[in-house]
Amino acid sequence: MLMAVDVGNTQTVLGLFDGEELRGQWRIASEVHRTADELAVFFAGLLALDGLSLEEVSAMIVSSVVPGLTRSYRNLASEVFKVPFYGVTAEMETGLDNRYDDPAAVGADRIVNAVAAGRHYGFPAIIVDIGTATTVEAVDGDGCYLGGAILTGLYVALEALVSQTAKLPSVDLEEAPPRVIATNTPDSIRSGFIYGYAGAIDALIQRFREELGEEGARVVATGGPAGVIVPYCREIEEFDPDLTLKGLLALYEMNASL
Repeated sequence: MLMAVDVGNTQTVLGLFDGEELRGQWRIASEVHRTADELAVFFAGLLALDGLSLEEVSAMIVSSVVPGLTRSYRNLASEVFKVPFYGVTAEMETGLDNRYDDPAAVGADRIVNAVAAGRHYGFPAIIVDIGTATTVEAVDGDGCYLGGAILTGLYVALEALVSQTAKLPSVDLEEAPPRVIATNTPDSIRSGFIYGYAGAIDALIQRFREELGEEGARVVATGGPAGVIVPYCREIEEFDPDLTLKGLLALYEMNASL
């Protein structure tokens, strides 16, 4: 089976594919100092909960924005699992024409999401990934990755607000405000963050559509906190929480035979 790993700044998503079937999926904290041995012990326990084992892993593909963890996963594949390792880089075959000024500077997760959007929803596409940072990407109808925008992450912004103010409390954003014009402080914060953030994403998508200038661009969203925001966005058409894992599977299939 293929182990697909998306290492983000805050969380790591691990998926185990048997062919096209996603047999298991787990979300853990991205702890930058974890060694390959620690990862092996940790994952053995996770997989065992679903009746799976590390011995079933035949290859690993990793998209990472944390260099230290990239090394740990490479060592995990080569020294512990003894299976082929595929790290997502600008040199990989992606099926995209990368038009970024410096193609190597594009975050691996951004490219993975673009690949998945093309395979499952078609191009042109606008892809929104709501995470530690929120990214919006554009791919035209010819499969050219054009670039995008980066916005402060939802929970990063909330943490900054609470830490920099004396009287504003932290709130649970999954508890939606009853209305935009809130009548208490916790709901006022929820209103500002949920409706305000959704409005910012909608505004970016509208401007992306204008600059892209192509009819029929699908708008797809993914990311851990996305479920909090997507219901309040008016421009997002598809919510696919597994988009990045699907992109990793697609990239493995493109590159394993090369």
